[in-house]
Amino acid sequence: MTGMTMHMILRRLAATALSAALLLAPMADALAAAARIKDIVDMEGVRENQLVGYGLVVGLNGTGDRLNNSPFTKQSLQSMLERLGVNTAGENVRTANVAAVMVTANLPPFGTQGSRIDVSVAALGDSDSLQGGTLLVTPLLGADGEVYAIAQGPVNINGFKAQGDAATVISGVPTTGRISSGAVIEREIDFHLGSQTSLRLALRNPDLTTARRIALSINDFIGVPTATPEDPATVRVTLPRGFNGNIVDLLTDIEQLMVETDQPAKIVIDENSGIIVMGKDVRVSSVAVAQSNLTVTIAENPTVVQPAPFSDGVTAVEPSTNLDVFASDKALAVVNESVTLQELVDGLNALGIAPRDLIAILQAIKATGALQAEIEVL
Repeated sequence: MTGMTMHMILRRLAATALSAALLLAPMADALAAAARIKDIVDMEGVRENQLVGYGLVVGLNGTGDRLNNSPFTKQSLQSMLERLGVNTAGENVRTANVAAVMVTANLPPFGTQGSRIDVSVAALGDSDSLQGGTLLVTPLLGADGEVYAIAQGPVNINGFKAQGDAATVISGVPTTGRISSGAVIEREIDFHLGSQTSLRLALRNPDLTTARRIALSINDFIGVPTATPEDPATVRVTLPRGFNGNIVDLLTDIEQLMVETDQPAKIVIDENSGIIVMGKDVRVSSVAVAQSNLTVTIAENPTVVQPAPFSDGVTAVEPSTNLDVFASDKALAVVNESVTLQELVDGLNALGIAPRDLIAILQAIKATGALQAEIEVL
């Protein structure tokens, strides 16, 4: 093989590799924007349930509720003692080591009886801190009023409070805490996923295009019409005939499928913090923008006026105000029609304005009809 032949072969191999790279580049971009179905949908019936309960935390080092200010704490304490055989009726109970608390928890989907869950504890009265306290047996109720778990255990807090005669130091929030694995599930939710023959997938970000892509991806994978998009937020999946397994097997197979998600053109604005977030599909037509800053400075310099000696006058204070107005006018700047989000951002940054002024400019551009996006103000 001659050197010339070897050189031609190397050139052909290089050209082939370059062509393959150019063909694979769009595929890589599509895969980078894709997500698994399990990450963009929630399955019907597979969700958490909120639990809440009222209880007492004892063992506080003088940082509990003041019973005169918290009658519910006093009543709860007396009721608990009576159930334990201690009669305190008519007695003046005075203790600072007890605090009334609200206990919350999330019952996980398919939580089984006897398993444990974490609980959060928050003071209800005027307790200063829950540090060192222990939660007594507290039933946790669901929205139907039934008891689903029982909570008890030592409370762990992230903050602390130290107080002296002339200074107080507080770090974090010492009136809230958490008990890891502090509740035992006593009742299970009656839902059998495996016996279902049809199930709905709820999109976390509703979109017609994304719902249709999910249905097409599932049907292509299964090979028969199995998924149907019902609306922008729902895709119904039906167990096909002859499928080797139940609905759980079907969901396990399809939840790993990759789907390219779509999103509407939207600009989210938080006016309190001045944060602006733009979606990748935001477009703007060519517009001319001018912005003017007006600064008004007011300074008060009162003057004390003394009366003349041996006169009947009195000392007086005369007001004196210094008022300064500064206006910074800027010429019209053109924001060219954008093709990509980066070009739009570069055009707006070229105006040299602050984020809070940019909020007003975006709203004004939207009012002219030049902004092809939805503005959502938080």
